[in-house]
Amino acid sequence: MKLVTQIEIKASAERIWNVLLDFEHYATWNPFISNIEGIAKPGQQLKVTIQKMRFSPIVQICTPYKKFAWLGKLGIKGLFDGYHYFEIIPLSENKCLFIQGENFNGLLVPLLKKKLKKETLPGFILMNCSLKDFIEKETVK
Repeated sequence: MKLVTQIEIKASAERIWNVLLDFEHYATWNPFISNIEGIAKPGQQLKVTIQKMRFSPIVQICTPYKKFAWLGKLGIKGLFDGYHYFEIIPLSENKCLFIQGENFNGLLVPLLKKKLKKETLPGFILMNCSLKDFIEKETVK
């Protein structure tokens, strides 16, 4: 199962990337992912808090100004795995398409499909809108 969201942000890819990877300040703008601890480097384990749920995914991709992704799992591999990613696609010098998505796999996915669409998808959209608002307000200053 896949969830994908996107939003246009009036800012450079570098500016969006810098806010996205500034984990220390997530609590100031991000209502969905309230905390990330760790280093954004492939192979590194993060500690992530999403809506009061804590888990420890492994960074898969960290390509500056383009893509950041991690792989998380619930319990043992194959039960409920999520490949979460953020992509930044420049549309012009100061406008980008920000994509946030997750590919879910595992035995529990069919049982959690409704919950993911009802709770997780709106969380992605809320985060995207908050990121846009935060960056575009900062850019105006």
